[in-house]
Amino acid sequence: MGKFELPKLPYQYDALEPYIDKMTMEIHYTKHHNAYVTNLNNAVTGTDLEKKSLEELLASASKVPAAVRNNGGGHYNHSMFWTLMKKGGGGTPAGKLADAINAAFSSFAEFKAKFSNAAATRFGSGWAWLIVQDGKLVVSSTPNQDNPLMDVADVKGTPILGLDVWEHAYYLKYQNRRPEYIENWWNVINWDAVAERFSAAK
Repeated sequence: MGKFELPKLPYQYDALEPYIDKMTMEIHYTKHHNAYVTNLNNAVTGTDLEKKSLEELLASASKVPAAVRNNGGGHYNHSMFWTLMKKGGGGTPAGKLADAINAAFSSFAEFKAKFSNAAATRFGSGWAWLIVQDGKLVVSSTPNQDNPLMDVADVKGTPILGLDVWEHAYYLKYQNRRPEYIENWWNVINWDAVAERFSAAK
């Protein structure tokens, strides 16, 4: 057993139906995320990197082997992704997070449009992000399993919301209709979890 472990999924595989289907969730979690964890452990076992935390590995992504960067990113991104969704989610954020979104993007609708566009236009596989950068909210995207914590990221910051736009995240249900998947995903966002990450990131 390696040091990195697959976190427990905070809901049943069918909890996000009809927006994210049961089979996609099960395969995404048990096959894809599990493989990132296994491959990450294999990549660091017996090396100096074994002593480093996941965050430390990501911060030095430019200096670690590709297997550590890719699988470490995959593990971090998915561990976060699962917690950002819940059954009966969606709606709009409240409180300080809502205020910060309005301050950065002028309205929730503008933020949603900008984030959705970042997700829809990410070429190939990758992620869209809402990050805290120097106390302000910024939308960005990264290729593959990179994230804004990495020293290789074009836009760096602390991620508080992320959307997986790899085909394995949506293809069983949506095929090539990525924009439809993105639009439906807004119905399962756990804004309480996003607000917690926002408070911790400031």
